[in-house]
Amino acid sequence: MEENNKQHWEQVYETKNPNEVSWTQLVPQTSLDFIHSFHLAKTDKIIDIGGGDSRLVDYLLQEGFTNVTVLDISAKALAKAQARLGDKSDQVTWIVCDINAFKPAETYTLWHDRAAFHFLTHEDQITNYLNIVSNAVSDYVVIGTFSENGPEKCSGLPIKKYSELQLQNQFHEHFKKIRCITEDHVTPFETTQNFLFCSFKKTESIA
Repeated sequence: MEENNKQHWEQVYETKNPNEVSWTQLVPQTSLDFIHSFHLAKTDKIIDIGGGDSRLVDYLLQEGFTNVTVLDISAKALAKAQARLGDKSDQVTWIVCDINAFKPAETYTLWHDRAAFHFLTHEDQITNYLNIVSNAVSDYVVIGTFSENGPEKCSGLPIKKYSELQLQNQFHEHFKKIRCITEDHVTPFETTQNFLFCSFKKTESIA
């Protein structure tokens, strides 16, 4: 399963440009708004899960954040981001890894995921993800996933859609919901996808 997923995403990023994939955002404004709401220190550790060649890292660097990590299953996706950033890419920690196999070596102040969680369609995958995030995060989580009104698939793969209550219930053991919003994401080819974004605060400290 993991190897099939990797092959799928490597092919996507090898054969398609940003204007040919549905998730492209020129400005990831909603993610930035959530991040700004936490009033983080510039040295706080931020990880973007499934970041691919998202421009979120560009904006975080522009704002002066100095501990940014981007994780993605696709090496080609991260290579595109690195090429775009040029010398600035040296300021970022890049991790090529399937989220299901991720073994964090450090603790993050903020865990951001607009790309990976809704692709976890089996309970064991979801449980594993929640275990990873609960052990790896000290303060905040931002999850962007497809809402109940979102599409049935993304990039040809099945996804899991969430209501606000369902997403809150997934994270409730270790995190308290701060706020949730829904928004329409207009794709580069002018279709609309409805997203649910929720932020959470860790309810217990990491020993």
